[in-house]
Amino acid sequence: MIRLVLVPGFIALMLVAGGHDPAWRSVAWAAFTVAMITDLFDGHLARTYNLVTDFGKIADPIADKAIMGAALCCLSALGDLPWWVTGVILGRELGITLLRFVVIRYGVIPASRGGKLKTLAQGVAVGMYVLALTGWLASARFWVMAVAVALTVATGLDYVRQAVVLRREGIAARRAVVLDEARARDLGTGDRVQAAVRGTVPPEVAEEGDADDAREETGSREPSRDVAASGEVRREATAGDGAAPGAGRDQGDATSEDAAPRGRRSQA
Repeated sequence: MIRLVLVPGFIALMLVAGGHDPAWRSVAWAAFTVAMITDLFDGHLARTYNLVTDFGKIADPIADKAIMGAALCCLSALGDLPWWVTGVILGRELGITLLRFVVIRYGVIPASRGGKLKTLAQGVAVGMYVLALTGWLASARFWVMAVAVALTVATGLDYVRQAVVLRREGIAARRAVVLDEARARDLGTGDRVQAAVRGTVPPEVAEEGDADDAREETGSREPSRDVAASGEVRREATAGDGAAPGAGRDQGDATSEDAAPRGRRSQA
């Protein structure tokens, strides 16, 4: 929050008296230094004392970019720093920020040591340009800024590489999850089919689920009972029909036996 408040004050101090007054530039340098030191320590303090908030997560990176962007734009507007340097640094910072939001669905790109070293180099270089330096210090700040620009480009490319790898790994992980779910569904169907093959239920019935199996099995048992009952009725009827001819033969035999004695008596 302090850095956000310091941004407009720093811009005003940089532009006082046309921006070339050494005294005011020194005051502006003090404001810039306070902002950079706050940037280095506030994150550590927030994590140590559990003061991390959602507002801080959003405001902290905005404040970082705001104070650095204000300093670079003021220096380029005053002719102290080429515009292409400002463009490279700000373009990298904004691009990486957008890249983080793009790949956040696959994971978080962690901060690297190179990124921290880049931030330190940028702070030292811009601070040296904010001061009205002369002599060999004026020449030295050129090389410090060159190192800062080189680190800015190198770390930016490294972040792009990490984002590409993170995206590929995230896509591969999602595909693996989809394939595992498909295999699980296929294995479940296969188990039901195998159980049906081992039993008496047709596979198409087993695939319909336990409820359908119960209904189908119940329906298949009831017709079998009816068929068994009808078979018993037929056997009883057949048994009854077979008994009548036997009785007729018995009666005929008895009649013939009665007729034989009568014939013998008549002959006598």
